[in-house]
Amino acid sequence: MIFVLKPGVPLEKIEQFQQMIESRGFKTFLSTGTEHNVVCLIGNTAAIDLDLVVQNSDIVEYGKRVTEPYKAVNRTVHPEDTMVNAGGVTIGEGLFQVIAGPCSVESEEQIIEVAKSVKASGATMLRGGAFKPRTSPYAFMGLHEEGLRLLLTAKKETGLPVVTEIMNQTQLPLFEDIDVIQVGARNMQNFDLLKEVGRFNKPVLLKRGLANTLEELLMSAEYIMSAGNSQVILCERGIRTFETATRNTLDLSVIPLLKQKSHLPVIVDPSHAAGLRGLVAPLARAAVAVGADGLMIETHNDPARALCDGAQSLDLVQFRDFMKDIKRRISFEGKRVAAN
Repeated sequence: MIFVLKPGVPLEKIEQFQQMIESRGFKTFLSTGTEHNVVCLIGNTAAIDLDLVVQNSDIVEYGKRVTEPYKAVNRTVHPEDTMVNAGGVTIGEGLFQVIAGPCSVESEEQIIEVAKSVKASGATMLRGGAFKPRTSPYAFMGLHEEGLRLLLTAKKETGLPVVTEIMNQTQLPLFEDIDVIQVGARNMQNFDLLKEVGRFNKPVLLKRGLANTLEELLMSAEYIMSAGNSQVILCERGIRTFETATRNTLDLSVIPLLKQKSHLPVIVDPSHAAGLRGLVAPLARAAVAVGADGLMIETHNDPARALCDGAQSLDLVQFRDFMKDIKRRISFEGKRVAAN
């Protein structure tokens, strides 16, 4: 349920209205816009008399019931696109950001070389895994705290904001200096983790699970936003189907659907979707065409010797050529890659 407020209502009156609603056992949050401010109620609102609340309040323009189970992420509640600021880089409608870097941080030399190269090619954020979820317990699982330190060293060298994955809520204190916390596909429905990153004052990049629906992805984002964090970026990275020719199947139809239903920015990870570097550029071009707000591209200085996911990683020259092509397509779409 939402209440659209009259123009020019002072903050103290809005807070009084929220306190009145919350005294009845509901949780509220305020969504601010250029034309209207909206108070959203979270909880079982069936017992609320919508018309009575409107009639008894001098600050409410009108009320409306939101039928979808997700409220905070709903475009009905927040009609304007959310712009997420991550370390000085803005992700959202009208801008286009490219996040690039290796699957795993392997050494200081590697991550700094990759960071400098992808920045020179036009990437605006650096990705790299310090904690790696792996199917096999014998596979390389990252450098952990040392990996985070090396990512921050690369940030200091290049100025690129850092995106890296968290595995569980006990690791949160280690992420104080990280710009964007990534919640990976395997953790998309780790609800305890979602609530904790929701309380943490950092942008969150939320990847769609391997076999999750659009609504389940939005409900996971709802966990984060309902805990107080409105800085959420959705990421489509492919879902598991019966097809075996690719690692996953990239669901491009979900991009415009997410942007219709939610105000949150949406990016695409074609590297994990395909699992094959030869498909990364075509899938990235398709993501641009359907309205994605950015891309996440795995890039390595020596993919043949990568400790993780070398087959889907572009080398530095391939990434440079890739960015030349993407910039042309972004310009054609009327968006722009912000300067790094």
